[in-house]
Amino acid sequence: MIVSGDALHHLVQGYGLFLLMPLAILEGPIVTVIAGWACRSGDLPLFSTFVVLIIADLIGDGLLYALGRWGLGRLPRRWKNRLHLSDRHLSTVGDHFAAQGGRTLVGAKLTHTFGLPVLVAAGAARMPGVAFMGFNLIATIPKTAAFLALGYLAGQAQTTIETWIGRGSFAVLLLGVGLVAFWLRRRHKDGAA
Repeated sequence: MIVSGDALHHLVQGYGLFLLMPLAILEGPIVTVIAGWACRSGDLPLFSTFVVLIIADLIGDGLLYALGRWGLGRLPRRWKNRLHLSDRHLSTVGDHFAAQGGRTLVGAKLTHTFGLPVLVAAGAARMPGVAFMGFNLIATIPKTAAFLALGYLAGQAQTTIETWIGRGSFAVLLLGVGLVAFWLRRRHKDGAA
């Protein structure tokens, strides 16, 4: 985390919605939890905070999409090879996003752990921008509402919440890596048979 939870709370108290948006773009869930607590204590208006947090999340998603769409193409060929970004691989990713892009985006956003690579991959796959933002909005509304409600109800425990968000994200990452390893092993075993 860039700034401690207590420092963030004091910054939000002092500068309100003006500061909330850039902080939420950089540090989404924990800032949303702290914003919920600030709403409960009367430092921020609830509805306006909710709208600002959604916009901030979509801006962050758009920046990651732009990185994938226009930034990865500028990487030197050897970096692309190290990152497994061959033209063939990008074509496969593009086919996946053409067929199941919405489901992939919503799932990645709701798990929190896989959001960053999937958002960049959507850009690299050249998923249409309007569809990308639409599916992200579908996932952002309930996710933001859940973290805002968590902060509103239990925001004073932001350090504990931050710890559990980190642990939960790590657990989902381990589960994802395990599932991919299982799938690759099974695929290899089926190919050898």
